[in-house]
Amino acid sequence: MMDVDRGIRVAVDTGNVTLGSEKSIQSLKLGKGSLVVVASNSPDEIIEDVKYHSKLSDIPMYVYDGSSVELGSVCGKPFTVATLVIIDPGDSTILDILE
Repeated sequence: MMDVDRGIRVAVDTGNVTLGSEKSIQSLKLGKGSLVVVASNSPDEIIEDVKYHSKLSDIPMYVYDGSSVELGSVCGKPFTVATLVIIDPGDSTILDILE
């Protein structure tokens, strides 16, 4: 869990990450991203949307083992984050960790 948290944080700090469900689903529809992360307590319709579009665009989906509040704080944000797409992981090893 710690490695995933650190991987997400490093990606947010050094790479290109899209935060938020609507923007994330938009990125997936465009086929942009190398990983999509969804908080485990995200509403079912968001999880279903993300699952559907990540399959279509062949972008792996990871269900974060924590709430959107926890995911937000991992990202260093003062708000909840239900969904995020890692476009460019930067210095993060998150893609290697989750393979």
